[in-house]
Amino acid sequence: MDTGLALKDSRVGTGYSSASDGVNPRPRCVCFGVFQLDLQQKQLFKDGIQVNVQGKVYQALVALVETPGGLVTRDVLRTRLWPRDTHLNYDANVNTTVNKLRQVLGDTNGESKYIETIPRKGYSFVAKVNYVDRPEHATSNWKFLNTPNFLSSGPARIWFTASVIALMMAAILFGAAVTLYSHRTVQHGMAAHPDAQQHSKP
Repeated sequence: MDTGLALKDSRVGTGYSSASDGVNPRPRCVCFGVFQLDLQQKQLFKDGIQVNVQGKVYQALVALVETPGGLVTRDVLRTRLWPRDTHLNYDANVNTTVNKLRQVLGDTNGESKYIETIPRKGYSFVAKVNYVDRPEHATSNWKFLNTPNFLSSGPARIWFTASVIALMMAAILFGAAVTLYSHRTVQHGMAAHPDAQQHSKP
């Protein structure tokens, strides 16, 4: 009886059911903190920028975010990450994989924003999780190209464009003036010293 209840609670904690259930299908993206996990593309993004994540580390992250706030035992992680390999030091490999995941997420020994260790049992994903059907990273990578707030109005954009054009024209005219001045200075110097010009001829 207790086992069935625990299984039910674990599934409720995921925020979605499997597609075979016919209800509440699995969303594409899981958002937590500054991260977004694209389950379809199997990619992790931080502030819209892709983060390189190794295969086993990614699998461990998926296993944890599927049960936010719940317990993911070490046995579950071992089965999930190495279902067939029986020649591994599972405890050491689980520790190494989770530690690598913590480094990716920025967790430290003094502060665990995402993964909490449950002594002698396993791990729990403690960050708040949201689910979205469409990734946001496609536009996040180009935030630096967005129009600044002060240019959001039409008149402001017109004045800004006019100012840029005026500055460019001023720079061109200044360059032309410097070139003309230099040319006239050379001509004036040659006219003032005709003897030097004659001596320079062979």
